[in-house]
Amino acid sequence: MLADRIRRMGAPHWLALYGLVLACWVLLALMAVPPDLREVARVFGGAFWEAFCTTTPDAAGFARLWVMWALMSGAMMAPTALPAFATYDDLGHSTETNLPGLVGGYLAVWLGFAAVAAGLQMALFAAGWVSAFGDSRSGLLSGGLLVLAGAYQFSALREACLAKCRMPVTFFMAHWNDGAWRNGVRLGAVCLGCCWALMLLGFVGGVMSLAFMGLATLVMTLEKLRAGVWITRPLGIALIVAGLGVALWT
Repeated sequence: MLADRIRRMGAPHWLALYGLVLACWVLLALMAVPPDLREVARVFGGAFWEAFCTTTPDAAGFARLWVMWALMSGAMMAPTALPAFATYDDLGHSTETNLPGLVGGYLAVWLGFAAVAAGLQMALFAAGWVSAFGDSRSGLLSGGLLVLAGAYQFSALREACLAKCRMPVTFFMAHWNDGAWRNGVRLGAVCLGCCWALMLLGFVGGVMSLAFMGLATLVMTLEKLRAGVWITRPLGIALIVAGLGVALWT
């Protein structure tokens, strides 16, 4: 059965999905700011980085940030949904399915999140709370985001969203007649409910930091598995403790 699933996941629509995720990671790697350049910018100030890439408070600046957050969302969130995508594709043996439509609806939700995150980054940059890289300049902001993400790990809303992600068959069958696109949007909304707070930790770990993105993707993927129930609460405690430490001692 596992061998059959592996063969099915080599179909053209799966290869296209893998290619999309890989392309997002490659583009992010090309756009990522090296740690040494970040350090130079801290020493010489924001004007140093403005010579390379300016976060401008206009439509062009917003568009650049939206593209960056859209790539981050595609690279980080699509892998976390692979088990749900595979479950949906398996249902195609007994009924008609449309995986591209499902994935399209799912990514549409995260493109919307990318727009909100880009706007938030512009506002934080204008207020002087984040650098031109999108990294937090405020211990209170960093600590607040960490505590928020940690507290959200214990919320009933997040638990309800995670339950749906961990039981994709039940989720899809409950809304099957809505079609692939609507199911994709619904799945994207559920994943957004799980992961928005962790995604915003990019302002703490470093927007466009490959290390942060890789670690966050791994954590979010593991949490959506059934065994992830053992990760959620310890992670929440760790984030709250880290957030309080950052807020009090920086």
